[in-house]
Amino acid sequence: MYRNLRDLREDHDLCQRDIAELLSVSQATYSRYESGILDVPSISLIKLADFYKVSVDYLLGRTDTRN
Repeated sequence: MYRNLRDLREDHDLCQRDIAELLSVSQATYSRYESGILDVPSISLIKLADFYKVSVDYLLGRTDTRN
Protein backbone atom coordinates (compact mmCIF):
# COMPACT_ATOMS: atom_id res chain seq x y z
CA MET A 1 0.00 0.00 0.00
CA TYR A 2 2.80 2.45 0.82
CA ARG A 3 5.12 1.52 -2.03
CA ASN A 4 4.93 5.10 -3.27
CA LEU A 5 6.55 6.28 -0.02
CA ARG A 6 9.66 4.24 -0.73
CA ASP A 7 9.71 5.09 -4.42
CA LEU A 8 9.50 8.84 -3.76
CA ARG A 9 12.18 8.67 -1.07
CA GLU A 10 14.52 6.76 -3.38
CA ASP A 11 13.74 9.08 -6.31
CA HIS A 12 14.93 11.97 -4.14
CA ASP A 13 18.09 10.06 -3.07
CA LEU A 14 17.07 10.14 0.59
CA CYS A 15 17.45 7.50 3.25
CA GLN A 16 14.80 6.47 5.74
CA ARG A 17 16.62 8.38 8.47
CA ASP A 18 16.22 11.64 6.50
CA ILE A 19 12.46 11.25 6.24
CA ALA A 20 12.17 10.01 9.82
CA GLU A 21 13.81 13.26 10.97
CA LEU A 22 11.37 15.28 8.86
CA LEU A 23 8.48 13.51 10.57
CA SER A 24 10.10 13.51 14.05
CA VAL A 25 9.92 9.72 14.34
CA SER A 26 12.56 7.03 14.61
CA GLN A 27 14.01 5.36 11.53
CA ALA A 28 12.42 2.09 12.70
CA THR A 29 8.98 3.72 12.85
CA TYR A 30 9.38 5.18 9.39
CA SER A 31 10.49 1.80 8.09
CA ARG A 32 7.26 0.35 9.45
CA TYR A 33 5.32 3.05 7.60
CA GLU A 34 6.96 2.10 4.31
CA SER A 35 6.33 -1.61 4.85
CA GLY A 36 2.70 -1.05 5.84
CA ILE A 37 3.15 -2.52 9.32
CA LEU A 38 2.10 0.82 10.84
CA ASP A 39 -0.45 3.24 9.43
CA VAL A 40 0.98 6.66 8.72
CA PRO A 41 -0.73 9.31 10.86
CA SER A 42 -2.67 11.87 8.84
CA ILE A 43 -0.45 14.75 9.94
CA SER A 44 2.58 12.84 8.65
CA LEU A 45 0.85 12.08 5.36
CA ILE A 46 0.19 15.79 4.91
CA LYS A 47 3.83 16.64 5.69
CA LEU A 48 5.03 14.03 3.21
CA ALA A 49 2.63 15.20 0.50
CA ASP A 50 3.81 18.79 0.96
CA PHE A 51 7.47 17.75 1.03
CA TYR A 52 7.25 15.67 -2.15
CA LYS A 53 4.67 17.97 -3.79
CA VAL A 54 2.23 15.13 -4.41
CA SER A 55 -1.30 14.37 -3.26
CA VAL A 56 -2.11 12.29 -0.19
CA ASP A 57 -4.10 10.00 -2.50
CA TYR A 58 -0.91 9.35 -4.46
CA LEU A 59 0.98 8.47 -1.27
CA LEU A 60 -1.78 6.05 -0.31
CA GLY A 61 -1.78 4.42 -3.74
CA ARG A 62 -5.35 5.55 -4.50
CA THR A 63 -4.22 7.21 -7.74
CA ASP A 64 -1.26 7.06 -10.08
CA THR A 65 -1.44 10.82 -10.63
CA ARG A 66 1.03 12.61 -8.39
CA ASN A 67 -1.01 15.82 -8.09
